[in-house]
Amino acid sequence: MSLTVEIFGKDNCPFCDKAKALAERQGHSYTYKRLGEHFEMGFIAEEFPDARTFPQIKVNGNYCGGYTEYETLVKKL
Repeated sequence: MSLTVEIFGKDNCPFCDKAKALAERQGHSYTYKRLGEHFEMGFIAEEFPDARTFPQIKVNGNYCGGYTEYETLVKKL
């Protein structure tokens, strides 16, 4: 199953890199949006109010969570 994934991440983030690699391995179409280039911290606070870590991920336009939640979703497919 092909998914469309949006990864909101930051520099020097190993879990952001893992999320991108997982999307590539699974053949999911993904966009990577980097803090400071594509969005600011205020966006994260508004869009993902319970977020405490990076990355924050949307799948098919719906909030998924962080890397662990994305990995769990992929394993269920």
